[in-house]
Amino acid sequence: MYSDEELSSAVEAGIMTEAVATAFREHSAQNRSLPAVDEEHFRLITGFNDIFVVIACLLLLVSVTWIGSSVHILLGSGLQAMTAWGLAEFFTRKRRMSLPSIVLLLAFVGGVFATGVIFLKSAGVGEDLGRGIPSAIAAFSAWLHWQRFKVPITVAAGTATLVVGIMLILFGFVPEVRQWMIPIIFLAGLAVFILAMRWDSSDTLRQTRRSDVAFWLHLIAAPLIVHPIFSVLNVFDGHMGGWQIIAVTGLYLALAMISISIDRRALMVSALVYVLYAFNTLLEQYGVISLGFAFTAFIIGSGLLLLSAFWHSCRGVILVYYPSHIREHLPALR
Repeated sequence: MYSDEELSSAVEAGIMTEAVATAFREHSAQNRSLPAVDEEHFRLITGFNDIFVVIACLLLLVSVTWIGSSVHILLGSGLQAMTAWGLAEFFTRKRRMSLPSIVLLLAFVGGVFATGVIFLKSAGVGEDLGRGIPSAIAAFSAWLHWQRFKVPITVAAGTATLVVGIMLILFGFVPEVRQWMIPIIFLAGLAVFILAMRWDSSDTLRQTRRSDVAFWLHLIAAPLIVHPIFSVLNVFDGHMGGWQIIAVTGLYLALAMISISIDRRALMVSALVYVLYAFNTLLEQYGVISLGFAFTAFIIGSGLLLLSAFWHSCRGVILVYYPSHIREHLPALR
């Protein structure tokens, strides 16, 4: 069994052409018992050696940061970023190990961000700008990391830090904008969602690294979209009225339709905690206190399992009603 990254590596090395690699992927997908497109695969771990390497990398990064900080706090975070990049040269670029690559990417971006925060704090810069500017710099460093290593999560990490950076810089220069935080977060979520769909639409068969990039972007976009919507409904105010339950249910069904259409489950997962809390609160208001959460979890869990079992069939039914010019940009059905 050859992974997609191994096939991509073979293409980059000139061992086979892109056309041959695509034909091999299609042939492999056709011979699987279940549709490959709809399974939403992403590579995280290939064996226990990944965990072994991650533990070793974390020990080295912590020790380097600790030792550097004993000399100067700025040196500690700087050494963390440089060490993470150096380790990525071997474990990411040469060994192509997924989990260590993710950890090293986060350590690198986190080190760059921490270095910027420490430096600007010592310079007396305000809290918003003191965190916003380093976030923007960390986003740029994530872009450099992507150009070198092509780790799928890098685009999402860079996008997330860029969103945070823009918001904090905006708050720093225009403090009055804070009262519009919920709409701004929602708009940021929509922007990230559109970016994720651009990556998704470029690989509707989900056979390349672009699909993995889209997966991580959807994980970033989902909470940014979902949280503002349910916050407006005051889901966590401790009291649920009939209109709120209807609105929560309707929104979750709408999110489910979107999730099925684009074949991404992130939106449904992000909204799940709000739905669980809303229905649990409603049951408690009617006296079902001790078993409220149990009944809620049973009903919603059963529904999600049923949806998972018939996910492919649901997509087939829903996609029929989309115009062809939209359907061609959505993940294909097998």
